[in-house]
Amino acid sequence: MTLSIVSPNASCSAILSSFASLLNLPVSVAEGAVPTPQLLAAVSSLSGKTDTVSIAGWSPVLSHLCSLTSTPALLPSNAAEAAAADGFVSSFSNSLSPLLPLDTLPAYHASVVSELLGSLQSHLGARTYLADARGSYADVFAVLSLHQVSLKGADLAKAGENVRRFYNTVAPLLKVPVIEEKEKEEKPAKGAAKGGAPAAAGGSAAPLAEDSPLRSSNAILASLAAQKMPHSVLSHAAAFTSDELNAAAPGLSHTKNLFLKDKKHGYFMVTALHDSDTNAKIMTKAMGLTGANPRMGSEDDLLKLLGAKKGMLGPMCVSCDAESKVRFVLDSRLLDCATVYSHPSDNTLSVGMSPEHVKQFVEATGHEVAVVDFPLKGEAAAAPAKGAEKGKGGKAAKEAPKKKQTKDGETLLKLQYKKMSEFHDWYSDVITLSEMISYYDISGCYILRPWSYKIWDSIQNWFNGKLEPMGVENAYFPLFVSKSRLEKEKDHVEGFAPEVAWVTKSGDGDLVEHIAIRPTSETIMYPAFKDWIRSHRDLPLKLNQWSNVVRWEFKNPTPFLRSREFLWQEGHTAHESYEDADKMVMEALELYRGVYEDLLAIPVVRGYKTEKERFAGGYMTTTCEAYIPASGRAIQGATSHNLGQNFGKMFDINFQDKDGKTAIPWQTSWGITTRTIGVMVMVHGDDTGLVLPPKVAPLQVVIVDVVSKKMGKDVIQPYCREVEANLKAAGIRVKYDDRLIYTSGWKYNHWEQKGVPIRVEVGPRDVESKQCRVCVRHDGEKYDFPVADLGPELVRKLEDIQQKMFLKIKKERDEHLITVTEWKDFTPNLEKGNLILTPWCGGDNQEWEEWVKDKSKEEALAGATEEATCATSVAGKTLCIPFEQPDLPEGTKCFASGLPAKCWVLWGRSY
Repeated sequence: MTLSIVSPNASCSAILSSFASLLNLPVSVAEGAVPTPQLLAAVSSLSGKTDTVSIAGWSPVLSHLCSLTSTPALLPSNAAEAAAADGFVSSFSNSLSPLLPLDTLPAYHASVVSELLGSLQSHLGARTYLADARGSYADVFAVLSLHQVSLKGADLAKAGENVRRFYNTVAPLLKVPVIEEKEKEEKPAKGAAKGGAPAAAGGSAAPLAEDSPLRSSNAILASLAAQKMPHSVLSHAAAFTSDELNAAAPGLSHTKNLFLKDKKHGYFMVTALHDSDTNAKIMTKAMGLTGANPRMGSEDDLLKLLGAKKGMLGPMCVSCDAESKVRFVLDSRLLDCATVYSHPSDNTLSVGMSPEHVKQFVEATGHEVAVVDFPLKGEAAAAPAKGAEKGKGGKAAKEAPKKKQTKDGETLLKLQYKKMSEFHDWYSDVITLSEMISYYDISGCYILRPWSYKIWDSIQNWFNGKLEPMGVENAYFPLFVSKSRLEKEKDHVEGFAPEVAWVTKSGDGDLVEHIAIRPTSETIMYPAFKDWIRSHRDLPLKLNQWSNVVRWEFKNPTPFLRSREFLWQEGHTAHESYEDADKMVMEALELYRGVYEDLLAIPVVRGYKTEKERFAGGYMTTTCEAYIPASGRAIQGATSHNLGQNFGKMFDINFQDKDGKTAIPWQTSWGITTRTIGVMVMVHGDDTGLVLPPKVAPLQVVIVDVVSKKMGKDVIQPYCREVEANLKAAGIRVKYDDRLIYTSGWKYNHWEQKGVPIRVEVGPRDVESKQCRVCVRHDGEKYDFPVADLGPELVRKLEDIQQKMFLKIKKERDEHLITVTEWKDFTPNLEKGNLILTPWCGGDNQEWEEWVKDKSKEEALAGATEEATCATSVAGKTLCIPFEQPDLPEGTKCFASGLPAKCWVLWGRSY
């Protein structure tokens, strides 16, 4: 971009000249007798245009951006113009303040950039013009950039760097060229040997001295020297990420290195250019690995196989993998670099080598190098050209990567993955971009943001309303339990032992007795039950608590589904008889059916767990089992347990019955967790984002206005507020999104992504016609409706949406519910993602239940292996013995053992 500026005075000229120099922009500044500066922006290099946009002053720019009627200037010549300009500046303040200065740019979340882009889009409206319909986003950047240094007392050096970093952050998202730093001539450091590392300009890196003991003590550096492999070494501050490395040694081709593990295909190490999109799906597709879903490998495996700690991995670390257990993958983009830099198992050092020498080193260790075409972040992966043939290099000719396009008004934070083809990545994308969770720095722990917690609130409120008529009271018990108390019930603790988190220290001292953090509350509550229950008059005792639980899962943690800390409801009751306890179990299970079917619009199968799957230490377990069509897996929704008298015996709970005899109460426990939210997301969500059932949606209706020159906000906003008030009066959870910094198109996409059931659109024609447009999220229906009767209409429509969502999922579930009577049909139906109902020989033959699990896994893997801690095994397992049993003809045999069948059992793959 070239700027030719006519400035009103010498002071402005000095500011503009200095700033342009800091941005490395060619500029010509001259003084002239003009009331406001004249900006001549040749934008051909940025927008592909050949003409020159001429703006006589910045007033036309501002008029287009914020519909001002006055003629302010960003470099004002008088107080009146300065005051008018403030209107424009303040409209951007909320978005710009966190971005400028960008002192913590590497840690920025994309949501911050989205806020800015939404602000820009709001001012640009439906088009991307600024002046005379010939400008571009580049003009906005020019105005904002120049304004940064027009402020009195601005730090020019800091402002220049801030804006350059701002350009480089936002420009890729808008697909405009990035402003590059001036190339600095690299000269060998004084005393450095020929071929040594260049000093990195602007960072802390410096060439490692030739006589440094690290050259011999570091095994990789010593190996490179022994092989006389050409290389250079930089020393710098510890850099755990590629961003930190770029800060320490800017301007170089740094690598990022990933250690991955797939349950079927084993371990992978990926070495890629720091700005490549290293989506594992791209890798597995390019390598022809079917059914692969690589995850980040554990730090223990990383150290064991590659001899590196987290943040210290580099390609040369494969030399530690003597058995070649790790597949090596190289980014093809690195092959175009003269020198690439990576850690030699020490993140205070970086080794510079040519890509060919990197390949040569890796191949010398006995590893094959798989070259994969990873695209630049923000670009689509390259695809084989139609009719392309493989050449001598063994690689098919590729089409040039195509940039991802966005529709006008669409948020640039749209989902990047498809639900049916990339389910795991889609799920992670949905729950973060819809603002349900944020990740935390302890693995397996997550922040529940207001959007998801309000859903949990809805479940709590509904549930508490059902508990009171049942005589169940809320209470709260401590988070901690002593080791002796936890281990009092042997069978019970064995079920949780691998997942218990322990407190072993207090300050600097060790605790005499270790304290467990609540994995469940039986052993916390029941000593109190012993004190409270003396007579049959004290029964039934019915308590419930809402609390958090910690189970230190070692399987792959997944937000809502499998986390180390989660929220739940747990009920605990004590009764005089088995019959009373059994009735309580079924009443609790009916509540859970209501949560899933009535609130979340998810059908469930109710039934008994087999003896092998029942609650540890319990007498009988009932369950609600849901089904996820997109993954073909079942998921345990909630459980209700008859604990029998086992815990009463363990904790010496007894009472005097009506005949004066000492008796032990029958107890129950039952619980449901925030897993419900994850199930809801997986079942109803689509490729746009969340789809929320109206009964739990934090907002049931959102109102979005469409302001235009024909009808401004002064007319349309009061109309929308009146609609909002009427809907609130009808009992609807509604919000009027009156934010001015976003366009209506941006708002449409934002609220669709968050899953709001109904969007009400109001434009000038709607105001004139006293109507609005109703847009339904779950099926895309749109229709116009008079606002006078809108409240009753939307109440009816929300009920209709709830019912239709339930019936849609029930139909999908039922289509995947298959009856199988012979073993040969079992695994093939598992592979199709079906739930399978089979005749079963009963709980007296638990060994056959284990046989089915092992045999189905063996057949599904077909010789491949599955890690022991895999959270989503390919094995089939019993889900429940359904309450609703089909007829079982006399003489029916168990499908697995061939023994006489006693009942029907539901099987499936499960989370």
